[in-house]
Amino acid sequence: MKSGDKGGQLMSDINVTPFVDVMLVLLIIFMVTAPMMMQGMDVALPEATAEPLESEKEHLIITLNTQNEVFINDFKVSVDGLGEKLQNILQGRSEREVYLKADKTIAWGIVAQVMAEIKGAGVEKLGMVTEPEKFDKESKKSKSK
Repeated sequence: MKSGDKGGQLMSDINVTPFVDVMLVLLIIFMVTAPMMMQGMDVALPEATAEPLESEKEHLIITLNTQNEVFINDFKVSVDGLGEKLQNILQGRSEREVYLKADKTIAWGIVAQVMAEIKGAGVEKLGMVTEPEKFDKESKKSKSK
Protein backbone atom coordinates (compact mmCIF):
# COMPACT_ATOMS: atom_id res chain seq x y z
CA MET A 1 0.00 0.00 0.00
CA LYS A 2 0.98 3.51 -0.61
CA SER A 3 1.35 5.96 2.21
CA GLY A 4 -1.45 8.22 0.82
CA ASP A 5 -3.92 5.35 0.36
CA LYS A 6 -6.42 4.81 3.20
CA GLY A 7 -6.68 1.15 2.46
CA GLY A 8 -10.35 1.07 1.39
CA GLN A 9 -11.77 2.77 4.50
CA LEU A 10 -15.07 4.59 4.13
CA MET A 11 -15.21 8.35 4.53
CA SER A 12 -17.46 9.31 7.46
CA ASP A 13 -17.73 13.08 6.81
CA ILE A 14 -21.10 14.43 5.68
CA ASN A 15 -21.19 16.72 2.67
CA VAL A 16 -23.52 19.57 3.73
CA THR A 17 -23.30 21.57 0.50
CA PRO A 18 -26.37 19.95 -1.14
CA PHE A 19 -28.30 20.37 2.13
CA VAL A 20 -27.48 24.10 2.27
CA ASP A 21 -28.47 24.52 -1.38
CA VAL A 22 -31.85 22.90 -0.81
CA MET A 23 -32.48 25.00 2.33
CA LEU A 24 -31.70 28.24 0.47
CA VAL A 25 -34.07 27.31 -2.36
CA LEU A 26 -36.84 26.49 0.14
CA LEU A 27 -36.20 29.75 1.98
CA ILE A 28 -36.61 31.75 -1.23
CA ILE A 29 -39.78 29.86 -2.15
CA PHE A 30 -41.35 30.51 1.26
CA MET A 31 -40.32 34.18 1.20
CA VAL A 32 -42.04 34.63 -2.16
CA THR A 33 -45.20 32.65 -1.36
CA ALA A 34 -45.80 33.77 2.27
CA PRO A 35 -47.27 37.20 1.39
CA MET A 36 -49.65 35.54 -1.06
CA MET A 37 -51.01 33.29 1.69
CA MET A 38 -52.05 36.23 3.90
CA GLN A 39 -55.80 36.70 3.84
CA GLY A 40 -57.99 39.30 5.42
CA MET A 41 -61.50 40.59 5.34
CA ASP A 42 -62.18 43.52 3.04
CA VAL A 43 -64.24 45.91 5.13
CA ALA A 44 -64.89 49.59 4.37
CA LEU A 45 -64.95 51.10 7.84
CA PRO A 46 -66.98 54.22 8.64
CA GLU A 47 -65.03 57.40 9.31
CA ALA A 48 -65.00 59.21 12.65
CA THR A 49 -63.12 62.08 14.30
CA ALA A 50 -62.02 60.07 17.34
CA GLU A 51 -58.32 59.73 18.11
CA PRO A 52 -56.75 56.26 17.71
CA LEU A 53 -56.19 54.26 20.89
CA GLU A 54 -52.66 53.11 21.64
CA SER A 55 -52.37 49.59 23.00
CA GLU A 56 -49.69 46.94 23.33
CA LYS A 57 -51.91 43.89 23.81
CA GLU A 58 -53.73 41.91 21.14
CA HIS A 59 -57.46 42.55 21.05
CA LEU A 60 -60.39 40.31 20.22
CA ILE A 61 -61.89 41.75 17.02
CA ILE A 62 -65.29 40.81 15.58
CA THR A 63 -65.54 41.66 11.86
CA LEU A 64 -68.80 41.96 9.92
CA ASN A 65 -68.34 42.23 6.13
CA THR A 66 -70.67 43.17 3.27
CA GLN A 67 -71.86 39.56 2.83
CA ASN A 68 -73.04 39.63 6.49
CA GLU A 69 -70.33 37.11 7.40
CA VAL A 70 -69.04 37.29 10.96
CA PHE A 71 -65.40 36.63 11.89
CA ILE A 72 -63.74 36.34 15.29
CA ASN A 73 -60.29 37.71 14.45
CA ASP A 74 -59.72 35.61 11.26
CA PHE A 75 -62.08 32.71 11.95
CA LYS A 76 -65.54 32.65 10.36
CA VAL A 77 -68.52 31.94 12.65
CA SER A 78 -72.28 32.10 12.29
CA VAL A 79 -74.22 34.95 13.92
CA ASP A 80 -76.14 32.45 16.04
CA GLY A 81 -72.96 30.69 17.24
CA LEU A 82 -71.10 33.93 17.98
CA GLY A 83 -72.25 34.26 21.59
CA GLU A 84 -71.29 30.71 22.54
CA LYS A 85 -67.85 30.96 20.89
CA LEU A 86 -67.18 34.31 22.61
CA GLN A 87 -68.12 32.84 25.99
CA ASN A 88 -65.61 30.03 25.44
CA ILE A 89 -62.88 32.45 24.36
CA LEU A 90 -63.47 34.90 27.20
CA GLN A 91 -63.51 32.29 29.97
CA GLY A 92 -59.77 32.56 30.61
CA ARG A 93 -59.51 36.33 30.20
CA SER A 94 -59.59 38.85 33.00
CA GLU A 95 -60.70 41.71 30.73
CA ARG A 96 -63.88 41.07 28.76
CA GLU A 97 -63.19 43.54 25.97
CA VAL A 98 -64.16 43.17 22.29
CA TYR A 99 -63.87 45.46 19.26
CA LEU A 100 -66.42 45.42 16.41
CA LYS A 101 -65.44 46.22 12.82
CA ALA A 102 -68.54 46.51 10.64
CA ASP A 103 -68.64 47.58 7.00
CA LYS A 104 -70.32 50.96 6.63
CA THR A 105 -72.63 49.75 3.83
CA ILE A 106 -74.37 46.91 5.67
CA ALA A 107 -77.81 47.19 7.26
CA TRP A 108 -77.98 48.37 10.85
CA GLY A 109 -80.19 45.41 11.83
CA ILE A 110 -77.42 42.82 11.41
CA VAL A 111 -74.99 45.06 13.32
CA ALA A 112 -77.49 45.34 16.19
CA GLN A 113 -77.97 41.56 16.19
CA VAL A 114 -74.20 40.97 16.35
CA MET A 115 -73.88 43.55 19.14
CA ALA A 116 -76.64 41.79 21.09
CA GLU A 117 -74.83 38.45 20.70
CA ILE A 118 -71.58 40.04 21.91
CA LYS A 119 -73.22 41.62 24.95
CA GLY A 120 -75.10 38.38 25.65
CA ALA A 121 -71.76 36.55 25.83
CA GLY A 122 -70.82 38.65 28.86
CA VAL A 123 -68.61 41.23 27.18
CA GLU A 124 -68.11 44.21 29.49
CA LYS A 125 -66.59 46.64 26.98
CA LEU A 126 -67.58 46.80 23.31
CA GLY A 127 -65.61 49.18 21.11
CA MET A 128 -66.38 50.22 17.54
CA VAL A 129 -63.50 50.34 15.06
CA THR A 130 -63.58 53.25 12.59
CA GLU A 131 -61.26 54.93 10.09
CA PRO A 132 -59.93 58.42 10.80
CA GLU A 133 -61.91 61.12 9.03
CA LYS A 134 -60.23 62.44 5.87
CA PHE A 135 -59.57 66.16 5.64
CA ASP A 136 -59.29 68.37 2.55
CA LYS A 137 -55.88 70.08 2.59
CA GLU A 138 -57.06 73.27 0.84
CA SER A 139 -60.03 74.15 3.01
CA LYS A 140 -58.89 72.33 6.19
CA LYS A 141 -62.48 71.14 6.55
CA SER A 142 -63.80 67.64 6.74
CA LYS A 143 -65.01 66.13 3.45
CA SER A 144 -68.03 64.63 5.17
CA LYS A 145 -69.48 67.99 6.30
